[in-house]
Amino acid sequence: MNFLNELFITQSVTQSIVLLTLVVFLGLWAGERLKIRNFTFGVTWILFIGIALSALGLTIDENVASFAKNFGLILFVYSIGLQVGPSFSPFGKNGLRLNLLAMAIVLLGCVVTIVLYYVTGTDMTTMAGIMSGAVMNTPSLGAVQQTASDLQVATPDIAIGYALAYPLSIVGLILSFELIRFFCRVNLRKEDEALMKEHASDDDPICVDIRLSITQDATLQQLHDICPCHHMLVTRVTRSDDKDELVDTSTIFHPGDIVRIVSDRRHEKDLQVLGEITHYGFHGGERGNHLISRRIVVTRTRCNGKRLSSFDVRNRYHATITRINRAGVELLATPDLVLQLGDRLMVVGDREDVRHVADIFGNELKRLDLPNLMPIFFGIFLGVLFGSLPIAIPGMDITFKLGLAGGSLIVALLIGRFGPYYNLVTFATTSANMMLRQVGLTLFLASVGLTVGQGFVSTLLAGGYMWVLYGVLITMIPLLLIGLFAYKIMKINYFKVVGLLIGAMTGAPALGYAQSLSDKNDQASVCYATVYPLTMFLRVMAGQLLIVFFCS
Repeated sequence: MNFLNELFITQSVTQSIVLLTLVVFLGLWAGERLKIRNFTFGVTWILFIGIALSALGLTIDENVASFAKNFGLILFVYSIGLQVGPSFSPFGKNGLRLNLLAMAIVLLGCVVTIVLYYVTGTDMTTMAGIMSGAVMNTPSLGAVQQTASDLQVATPDIAIGYALAYPLSIVGLILSFELIRFFCRVNLRKEDEALMKEHASDDDPICVDIRLSITQDATLQQLHDICPCHHMLVTRVTRSDDKDELVDTSTIFHPGDIVRIVSDRRHEKDLQVLGEITHYGFHGGERGNHLISRRIVVTRTRCNGKRLSSFDVRNRYHATITRINRAGVELLATPDLVLQLGDRLMVVGDREDVRHVADIFGNELKRLDLPNLMPIFFGIFLGVLFGSLPIAIPGMDITFKLGLAGGSLIVALLIGRFGPYYNLVTFATTSANMMLRQVGLTLFLASVGLTVGQGFVSTLLAGGYMWVLYGVLITMIPLLLIGLFAYKIMKINYFKVVGLLIGAMTGAPALGYAQSLSDKNDQASVCYATVYPLTMFLRVMAGQLLIVFFCS
């Protein structure tokens, strides 16, 4: 019995490790086995089980719990920022409208929280915890707790408010989808068809074969002078004898030659100045001659952060890079494009020339399996420093800090976005990033659950059940108002609206439900990814600002 007491009851480092790992195991098991239709609480079960064990008297050392909570939170938010950083462009052409709507949802959520604070008399620390649970944002919970601690504000109910509001927030999110669908009489089949009819993105690469209508021989530069398209890559030419030739600066084009051109979709009409389009689409493999097309992966660190033009592949190796796949997105291989580790290059040329190009860029997939730990720990170091800097608020005698979560997230976004420009290798495989993220999240949830459970039942019975209602209001009011506005007024496709709402709530557990609405498109996931980074940052900041303004 002494043995069991030392492992489970008597607080020590060993006992803390045993309880933390047990809570994580049970939570993950419940997340996999306990599902309601197409969604599950997932890793949030870790929090619930931690609370249950804590309520039964199983607690861990406060110092160990504090370290596990804070370091887990840092790992979680940093891995998110590092992953989405390369594509982080919240105010680009395609994302501006969606991100403005997401910002409106965040703002309305804060307004509802403040209104409930004044109407109900519930302290703002508790309301901030309820808001974090209502929007399913764990980093916000951590940031709120840290800000309250820095300001020496008592925070007994922050995590409890989060735990009470979280479960029904998922229900409220999905219910909002269905209410918008009901009130607007949405037909999913018609919405699918509307998406299919939408013009493909203007930035998507296209490949066309054009029969030149020029009246005399021309050089590559003269073709560029004729065509008003500035983003045009002439990759190969087919002569009258049906023999393909790769194009370089010395190539001479004759009337009637068929040239293959890769460009942006927006320039399709401009390309027709050169002649008649005879074929659309990318060709794979050989076309009855010596030329081949092959995917080559950038795995050499010396290529990271280098412009494509610096390799001069066309003239040095007599091969052509037509397009680049980066994280599932097809990019045009423009000369000023900065390469990143993990980019997949489509290379066209003779078999031997393509092999030489592969040697230059690496194409050794095993290298990508090696973790790049330096940017992770360096970034965490900078994130902690940045998050600890006091920020003065104009007109007030107080300062606040971005905190561990906010500072780490911002630094991770910046490193992920701009690191390759400074030869910093930020690439990590999806599996490695997810491992880091999940380890951080599970440690955070387990430590929070084991430290708040003792007051959970008493708080619930003493009126905490009303906090569940507050959470539902914070969840649904902004979603319904902005969702109806986006669909009815702004005429945004329903699937995009669903993705917008999930991303604005950082509600990954509901993404599976959204994906089940259609097997013909993934617009919900695309829109979710578009607004998620900015929303994550705003959610983390919003909770902290509420504490600063109302509890100082």
